[in-house]
Amino acid sequence: MTNTSAPVSGTSVPRKSLLARFIGIITSPKETFQAVVAHPQWFGMFALTIIIIAICAAAPLTTEAGQQAQVDNQVAQARNFGVEINDQAYDRMQKQAKFAPYFAAGGVIVASPIFALIFTGILFAVFNAALGGEGTFKQLFSVWVHSGVISTLGQMFTAPMNLIRGTAGSSTNLAVLLPMIDEGSFLGKLLGMIDLFVVWWLIVLAIGLGVLYRRRTQPIAFAFFGIYAIIAIGFAAVMSRLGGTH
Repeated sequence: MTNTSAPVSGTSVPRKSLLARFIGIITSPKETFQAVVAHPQWFGMFALTIIIIAICAAAPLTTEAGQQAQVDNQVAQARNFGVEINDQAYDRMQKQAKFAPYFAAGGVIVASPIFALIFTGILFAVFNAALGGEGTFKQLFSVWVHSGVISTLGQMFTAPMNLIRGTAGSSTNLAVLLPMIDEGSFLGKLLGMIDLFVVWWLIVLAIGLGVLYRRRTQPIAFAFFGIYAIIAIGFAAVMSRLGGTH
């Protein structure tokens, strides 16, 4: 792997507090990741982000409007895949909706560590095994965890809006920002897959990987955007086709 800068030394880079790292990922990610790589402390940040996301996921579902929005969203998602919800299934969904806050928070708490380990493992295989990088798994896991600050910020932005409006789902995708586009069309589905906070998170993650493996951020970010685009186009094509044949 080609080095573009000197390795980050734990003795030359001062430690940052949990709050400083949280704010730093937003305001100065490269400098913050240098401290994260030199001192890979991940537990406090992981616990903090999971707790915040769990609260933000559950809060809008504590209201009747939020629970109904969740049911409507589930029905819409089923129809996107050509599945029609009958009256019995709809009644069952409404009865289960009162437990939605607990399911949402529990899902975040259970799924977050699993997905973090899976995707860190994939990145470790790519950058260490395939590209010859020298970062440790602990350093890489810490980079992944700290990049999650952006996802947390997205939830902190979306949750109050959903709570006030009694809605569910993302408030920061391009479909929300461009409501004049038919949401059932391919373009509407595609715009719904592109979330501004996901784009920001991918950029920040690319910066963190660039610091850890001493590589330029731009090629890493472009690779992430390419994968994101393929996934978004694929899902949009499938959902628009299934919706159109319903």
